[in-house]
Amino acid sequence: MMVLFLRLGLVTPRFLLVIFTFLAMGPQTFAHHGFGTFDLNSTVNLTGKITKVDFINPHAWVYLEVEDENGKIIPWRCEMRAATVLKRSGWSKSLFVKGDSINISGARDTRDPQTCYLSSVQFSNGNSTDRYGQLNITMTQNNAFERQKRLSNGKPNLAGDWAQEQYVMEEANGLSGRLVPLSVAQGIGEIKENKSPWVASHVNFTSLGLELSKANNPRSFDAPRMRCEFTSIIFDWDFDGPINQIVQTEHRVIIRYGRHGVTRIIHLDQTDIPMNIEPTRTGYSLGHWEGDTLVVNSTNFLPGILSGNVANSSALEVIERFSVNTNEWTLLREYKAKDPEIYSDFYTGSSILKLAELPYEVDECTDLTNEDFSNQDRN
Repeated sequence: MMVLFLRLGLVTPRFLLVIFTFLAMGPQTFAHHGFGTFDLNSTVNLTGKITKVDFINPHAWVYLEVEDENGKIIPWRCEMRAATVLKRSGWSKSLFVKGDSINISGARDTRDPQTCYLSSVQFSNGNSTDRYGQLNITMTQNNAFERQKRLSNGKPNLAGDWAQEQYVMEEANGLSGRLVPLSVAQGIGEIKENKSPWVASHVNFTSLGLELSKANNPRSFDAPRMRCEFTSIIFDWDFDGPINQIVQTEHRVIIRYGRHGVTRIIHLDQTDIPMNIEPTRTGYSLGHWEGDTLVVNSTNFLPGILSGNVANSSALEVIERFSVNTNEWTLLREYKAKDPEIYSDFYTGSSILKLAELPYEVDECTDLTNEDFSNQDRN
């Protein structure tokens, strides 16, 4: 097996597996993208005092001390959603005041009896909310009414801070149901076929691609996402709802990813890649306009993971098409990737982003999911 990885130039033998295999059936089939080791049939109700909060990605954590029936103080921690989506939902680190009383209900972790999946929370001031609860949110920027539809050169205005519509569980406490757009959960929207995040095609793997896909380990810290590293220009665009920023000039379009702060430069004044360009995870991108659509061709990638269980080799080529709806201020990205070493057809998909509720900010990422809570300083 190691020979296969050496052929692709991969440093590590295992990769992130995010289940996409059923997604081509349409967004109405979406389910929660993983409860990890939590047993949703084993509920826990906790009352204690907050000791600290890790307001981070890919999951935020609140820590508390709980007094048991014998008067012994027991440390607990409970997992929440990613800090990025919590902030977009109106949550903040300041909600969790050290020393304040807090009530939490949720599901137990099968590995650590003092870890839980937070499904609902009540704060010391009496306010309560569910895991997917939406607190007060106000638009702080990107006012659509103040935006110019075209730049001075006549090209559509792609610039701004963009994010996918939040995806929430139909049941707000996050214990069951499907992942649906926030507007659908609130009863004011509908799922638009083939225009939602995480819609991606099946691929027909080559023998090498199939073996690499089978080698992916969803809980391995060799996986880019589990190490809080950039995965690919396709995966990190909208996974977990980051806020991305686009800066647009006559000769360049600069994309800043909220995930890990990675920056891509799309060169509009070049037709060929310069000599001696080192391969990277973001590749080298050349762009041109076809009417009001920005078409971007990217090559020169390092081997790694494209998305889900699909690896990529240095032969990867990605074509993206960006178009903005200036009436609704939505940004559509459609992509088509080919990698003949890994699959025999094309890997395609699309997603729609909207003007973000909050300004662009690089996500702070530290994955504590598999950290040994029993041996760490719990305060």
